[in-house]
Amino acid sequence: MPVRRWKPLSLLVATVVGVVVTLQLTTSATAATPLTVTQAIAQQGTASATVRGYVVGQPTATTTVIRSNFPNDYALALADSAAETNTSKILYVQITTGFRAQYGLQSNPGLMGKQLDVTGKLAAYFSHPGLTSPTAFAQVTGTPPSSTTTTTPPTTTTSSPPTDSYYQNALGKTGPALRAALHQIISNNTKVSYDQVWDALKATDQDPANPNNVILVYSGRSQSKSSNGGGVNDWNREHVWAKSHGDFGTATGPGTDLHHLRPEDVSVNSDRGNKDFDMGGSPVSEAPGSYTDADSFEPRNAVKGDVARMIFYMALRYDGGDGFADLDVDDTVNNGSAPYIGKVSVLKQWSQQDPPDAFEKRRNQVIYDTYQHNRNPFIDHPEWVAALWG
Repeated sequence: MPVRRWKPLSLLVATVVGVVVTLQLTTSATAATPLTVTQAIAQQGTASATVRGYVVGQPTATTTVIRSNFPNDYALALADSAAETNTSKILYVQITTGFRAQYGLQSNPGLMGKQLDVTGKLAAYFSHPGLTSPTAFAQVTGTPPSSTTTTTPPTTTTSSPPTDSYYQNALGKTGPALRAALHQIISNNTKVSYDQVWDALKATDQDPANPNNVILVYSGRSQSKSSNGGGVNDWNREHVWAKSHGDFGTATGPGTDLHHLRPEDVSVNSDRGNKDFDMGGSPVSEAPGSYTDADSFEPRNAVKGDVARMIFYMALRYDGGDGFADLDVDDTVNNGSAPYIGKVSVLKQWSQQDPPDAFEKRRNQVIYDTYQHNRNPFIDHPEWVAALWG
């Protein structure tokens, strides 16, 4: 009978350790592999990740990707194939300021068809599966040039719009039918008094980094919730749709609608006054990035889209049927006491260049859940701005 030779204990331990090390190395290599676009779409809201895909255009709305004549450097679209046109298979990627010069499509149209690795948060963008708050972009070497740069592709690609119960009666409609359906949906709301607005704004505009503060809309400053009032450096209730434009004052209804009321520094509120919105002017000292002149006000870049969507909400919600003026947007300034605010061409541009962010989406949800029980449809569906105002 052969003699069985036992391995020394130290050799067995070394063998086991070697297996563990091998497994750890394998796991690390697997974790470092970029996700495909299909995987990134399936894993929305889970974590940060690196995604690899081909640049197929620039998203401009929930179901729209343009493939030429790019309006800005703020976003790009990735797909697993350079020829993909179905937006349900496309990932929308936010491009933040530091990456725009190198990866924005207006500045770099030659990126079309190139393969990129992008690291960021797997979160919705333009109310569509996306990658936001990017921390790294890198072009994958050896990717072939895009054939789309030498052909004339379609200007837009669309897929079926997202469905949800709140907008059920509006989905699939266009033109006047869409406007009428949305007006009816958002007009079914609870109203708050002007005094109640104080406490409401402390909830809707709470600083995500400091629950004791609110964020001032034009100034961008985080300020104590308790410092509201009419004194110097207090914050008060800014009517983004100036209340004289339609002469509704602070009456319950348009004068107290939280979807356009925001906290703002008293003096900045005065600087804005009842001016229309447009580009240019002199810097506003207490609102960095904001400008004003004799007849218009330009808010800082981070809230340009917020302002536009508040204005479009008001024009849709108040059509004269509540005993108030029929509010609307036009393409002029100096509207005075007329029930109009401009300029619509600039507001449309702002809505596109500054899509809804987490702060604006949370605000919309708080108003819906706690106060008015209605929503701003242009935050949930930014594409409806173009659908209603061209």
